[in-house]
Amino acid sequence: MAGLALLACLAALVGYVGNRSDPEPAPPGGVTAEAVRPSGFPAAEANRTDTGPAVPGLRPRQRPTGSPSPSATSLAAPGPPVLTVSQGEIPAEVDLTAAGPRDWVHWGLRGGGSTVRKQNGSGEIVDAGGAGTRGGWDGNQELFGWRDGGSVRTVGATANGVYTCGIGNGFKLAVAGSGELRTVRLYAGLWMARGRLEARLSVGGPTTTLRMEDPHTSRSAEFTLRFRAPKGAQLLISWTTEATFSYDCGNVGLQAVALR
Repeated sequence: MAGLALLACLAALVGYVGNRSDPEPAPPGGVTAEAVRPSGFPAAEANRTDTGPAVPGLRPRQRPTGSPSPSATSLAAPGPPVLTVSQGEIPAEVDLTAAGPRDWVHWGLRGGGSTVRKQNGSGEIVDAGGAGTRGGWDGNQELFGWRDGGSVRTVGATANGVYTCGIGNGFKLAVAGSGELRTVRLYAGLWMARGRLEARLSVGGPTTTLRMEDPHTSRSAEFTLRFRAPKGAQLLISWTTEATFSYDCGNVGLQAVALR
């Protein structure tokens, strides 16, 4: 009986060995297939350079980083002085609240000596005077309004402005620089005259000059001045009568100026 049991065990062993498949050859380098890293990860941890804490669901090189350092552009100093001047038509109605979010000034609402400024404006627009006696009038071709005035809170539409007669007379204004690009809109006119607009920066550079005239009646324009000047410097503007075509009062006029 013991012999029969031994023969049966030997037969079973021979059958098992015969049915077993040969093992797959090991890949080059001696690493077995079971030892290969799962796909989607770097081939060698020794090459990792990131040291921040891992975030679940992200691959090691996809870890979020902190806020980026300010770029050289964002830290750059303001650019060099700039001044450009252009001339266009004044809209039929001007909203000074919208045109001058930083500051605005209107002249002539209640006569030649009347001035209304933006309430809580920056105060960067300066009325620097000018030669000649100012008079008020209410015949401007365009209407001006606002909702944030100082001495007069709200005006729906006014045709009022100021003027000064005679060659060489006119208005002078100054607008403060900040190092950033700024836009000034000057609303001015004339009657039977040639007006000369001059603009320059207090830090130097060329003077820009524009002329406008009408020998028979009145004319108006929106002068757009874009400038950049260092903080403490100013944009200097003059609007004067260069020639007259009336024996009594050829003149230049001023309605408003707005800064954004």
